[in-house]
Amino acid sequence: MASVFSRIMQGEIPGHFVHEDDQCVVIMTIQPMKPGHVLVIPREEIDHWDDLPDPLYAHLMRVSRWVAKAIKRAFPCKRVGLLVVGLEVPHVHIHLTPLDAMEDIRVLGLEMAPAEELAAAAEKIRAVLN
Repeated sequence: MASVFSRIMQGEIPGHFVHEDDQCVVIMTIQPMKPGHVLVIPREEIDHWDDLPDPLYAHLMRVSRWVAKAIKRAFPCKRVGLLVVGLEVPHVHIHLTPLDAMEDIRVLGLEMAPAEELAAAAEKIRAVLN
């Protein structure tokens, strides 16, 4: 069965896309740590990040760095955190989230963000990608 991320990429489930290319997508997460929290997801369903082929791994890191710079402009913060957990969905995904304090990193008890907020955040990031 296709992962929830594959279903989003196929248009079966709605998603707020920031970036798409032939190897990956960047979408807003529906349970953000902070506004501007995105997921970088390879199109290929690979469960463990350490099983990524080297070229795909390098591409995901380049896209993550590029999007992180845009997040900093769209959502001013001290840093953009990068986190790979992998327990919640068996499809590699990289969390990028604006950070101002260690307390900003959390993965449990996050509230669902309204679709309008996700759409606005995605547009804000897309507007500063270059």
